[in-house]
Amino acid sequence: MEKIVFVIPDMPGGGTERVVALLANEYSRRGIPVAVLLFAGDERAYPLDSGIEVLSVGGPSGGSLSARLGRLRRMRQFYRENKHCQIWAFSAMGAVFSTVASFGQRHFFLVSERNDPTRYDHRRIRDLCYRRAQVVVCQTADAVKSFPAGIRKKSVVIPNPLEPEEAPYTGEREKRIVAVGRLNAQKNHKLLLRAFTSFAKSRTDYILELYGQGELEPELRTLAKELGIDSCVIFKGFSSHVLADIRTAAMYVLSSDYEGISNSMLEAMALGLPVIATDCPIGGSRMYIRDGVNGLLVPVGDEQRLVHAMERLADEPAYGERLGREAVKLRGELATAKIADKFLALVRR
Repeated sequence: MEKIVFVIPDMPGGGTERVVALLANEYSRRGIPVAVLLFAGDERAYPLDSGIEVLSVGGPSGGSLSARLGRLRRMRQFYRENKHCQIWAFSAMGAVFSTVASFGQRHFFLVSERNDPTRYDHRRIRDLCYRRAQVVVCQTADAVKSFPAGIRKKSVVIPNPLEPEEAPYTGEREKRIVAVGRLNAQKNHKLLLRAFTSFAKSRTDYILELYGQGELEPELRTLAKELGIDSCVIFKGFSSHVLADIRTAAMYVLSSDYEGISNSMLEAMALGLPVIATDCPIGGSRMYIRDGVNGLLVPVGDEQRLVHAMERLADEPAYGERLGREAVKLRGELATAKIADKFLALVRR
């Protein structure tokens, strides 16, 4: 089979990066040639098989035209040298750059939409490049519906692979509330901090742990201090063993304003953690959480509903354990090998 080239900005740690690492490693183990092309950095937070070719064609451009042109030139050279490779762009910008860099060349071109498509700022350019692809992979049916008809016709829904390295936990839970994700506006950690402030007034023995890095960390630290909860909010940063870190917590909370599918949410569910998630547009949370059966859904931005959900899990541990037992069933449904097969079927159809 032709070499699969995953195109992604960088791999500093995050859901998309995790998915790329899982799929790339799975294909490499099967003997399929794999490359990971990074176009805006050279970090690698997740381990990749030694047989995988990793190429960085540039760092963050900072808006520099010359930096972008250099990036395009190096991408084009790579695609020319690997004229039979398949381009799998796992970001909208990766699709844009690959479309330009491979112009006039013949490659199988797959785009994987990783977020809420309605949130992208340059949709006309993105859609023009997505039309160049043979197939567009979305994470939910709602995501497919947000595209123009021409793109919808070539779109399919494939969920994220799930390969938790930790076994489900069923023992006594520690009084920790955990959240995993980049510290940016999309994840709305401010909502979580305000909700935790109300929650902690009568439950002073709980702590909140935030796993992840991002540009809003200083602002979030300041807000925690202003709310008077800085002594019980711990900024854990990026962890390469985050599943081991969170598996004994009392609950996992996803407070995002929008998502594609949160990989960290799925991994928390696979650990048997009681999960609370906002019912984000594009439907990634509701696609897997059956409210009150294997997790809890709350409206986006609804602080009071989030507080009530946290209080219920804290006050009814047996209820939380029932949710966790149901959530663990996702492990088999989303195994990496199954998801990898779904992607390969698109190439062969």
